[in-house]
Amino acid sequence: MTQDELKDTVAAAAIDEIRPHLARNSVLGIGTGSTANLFIDRLAALRDDFKGAVASSEASAERLRGHDIEVFELNEVGSVPFYIDGADEVNAHLHMIKGGGAALTREKIVAACSERFICIADASKRVTRLGAFPLPVEVIPMARSYVARELVKLGADPVYRQGVVTDNGNQIIDCFDFMIDDPLAMEARLNAIVGVVTNGLFAARGADVLLLGGSNGVERLTPTE
Repeated sequence: MTQDELKDTVAAAAIDEIRPHLARNSVLGIGTGSTANLFIDRLAALRDDFKGAVASSEASAERLRGHDIEVFELNEVGSVPFYIDGADEVNAHLHMIKGGGAALTREKIVAACSERFICIADASKRVTRLGAFPLPVEVIPMARSYVARELVKLGADPVYRQGVVTDNGNQIIDCFDFMIDDPLAMEARLNAIVGVVTNGLFAARGADVLLLGGSNGVERLTPTE
């Protein structure tokens, strides 16, 4: 199977995961990226079984509306029963690196407000140690150079993602050559740097379920202790 076919397989598995729990007043949390897009496309067939969705990016919101799925602001909803999103890397604890599409802050906010976070990914995203994928850090523009210097002190090779402005009007620094032994501690340490909005480590609020697409089908995994 191609990577796109694997992604579509896990999108279908996520539909099966949530379908029995949908109610007419349900508002779902929907992530951003290629795997989330495939999930949105499959979700369209169930549009009459739930109320609508909160999107973690303008791109996802536009795709949802294109399928006649109503999009709500998170402030209107408060919490969501499910948040479904992909990952750039995920370990056995279901800690993740996310933000390759620069939507990490809104993704993290919606994840924090979800009762259950379902991560959907193909097998290439599973790793034993996070960090081979460059870790994104969203920064206030005027703080970019300062934050980059602080990231160097932590051992990262920071690279400004030129030409990218987040939906929040901020900028992205990608941390290369930055392997992470303790994602929970590093997430907090990076967020404590003045000028950082948030970083792409999802450890404090990791996934509850990982649906992982591989050559033998979809594995359903929960966090190891």
